[in-house]
Amino acid sequence: MTAPAFLNLHEVEALAREHLPPATWDYFAGGAEDEITLHANRKAFEALELRYRVLVDVSRRDASVELFGTRIPAPIVVAPMAFQRLAHPDGECAMARGAAAAGLPMTVSTFSTVALEEVCAVGPGPRWFQLYVHRDRGITKELVRRAHAAGYQALVLTVDVPEIGRRERDIRNQFRLAGELRAANFVIGASDALLGADGSALAAFVGGVREPSLTWNDLDWLRGVAPMPLLVKGIVRADDARKAAACGAAGVIVSNHGGRQLDGAIASLRALPDVADAVGAELIVMVDGGIRRGTDIVKALALGARAVMVGRPLLWALSLSGEAGVRHALEILKAELDSAMALSGTPTLQSVTRDLVG
Repeated sequence: MTAPAFLNLHEVEALAREHLPPATWDYFAGGAEDEITLHANRKAFEALELRYRVLVDVSRRDASVELFGTRIPAPIVVAPMAFQRLAHPDGECAMARGAAAAGLPMTVSTFSTVALEEVCAVGPGPRWFQLYVHRDRGITKELVRRAHAAGYQALVLTVDVPEIGRRERDIRNQFRLAGELRAANFVIGASDALLGADGSALAAFVGGVREPSLTWNDLDWLRGVAPMPLLVKGIVRADDARKAAACGAAGVIVSNHGGRQLDGAIASLRALPDVADAVGAELIVMVDGGIRRGTDIVKALALGARAVMVGRPLLWALSLSGEAGVRHALEILKAELDSAMALSGTPTLQSVTRDLVG
């Protein structure tokens, strides 16, 4: 199979922008309001320097990590991303196959355009399920039941969407699903708001199903209906991370939703050290937002992450080459991480410590 024609994750973004319809590009690429936080996520990685070590035996390097009983070859997880069939006809199924080929977990969005059971049915591979708690708790409970029955290994609860962020690109474009595309994890008709409405149809849909009154007290209920380990995604504060630990979460994901919610929010990488210092000994701490290079992964690990989530670059790769593109993008990241570990004098993940960054 011919490798897709991109050398790194910056190149694939440029290629995808030429390839995708403008409204689809804006939906995937855009952030909230002035997109300050969207750009801050990337700038935080660029501002951080590596104080590499020399004369370390790096002839053998091991980037593998165990997450929820599964050892994977690199600390990389595919982030939850909605509506992937907008990028490629095979959508989430192609993403799942590409991730599995690279040996890495994929997190399937509640707002997938392929039913969660179908994504698991494409073949073996670690899969996690991302969840929003819906106003109708029966919907939430049924989604959890289905995910567990299908074999998902972890549940990722997104907690930073009491309201959807004001995404002006989507409002301007009157973003909506078209044709046969729908939010496939809901019964036919339940996602009709994604087909119509003025402005952003996504905002109308989320506004109809989200639960704005959700509090920490509700996590006890969720843990009671969810047999899988629970990760809380959308944490940027140490005190909230400690609350997640007290509620029995197995992990937290430091995330500002890719800059798509509260504009002006702290960059995920900048929030990471406080969260890791608060709960890193108790919980699995992960981070997303702005990761484009293997050196970015080293920086995140040095600041306390056990693993990272990668999102938009994999959508770009999916849009260009489907499964092959996703696998190629992930293999690039794995190769860059291996190189960064060699050049920074860190042959194991355990040797990637806080003093490596400055």
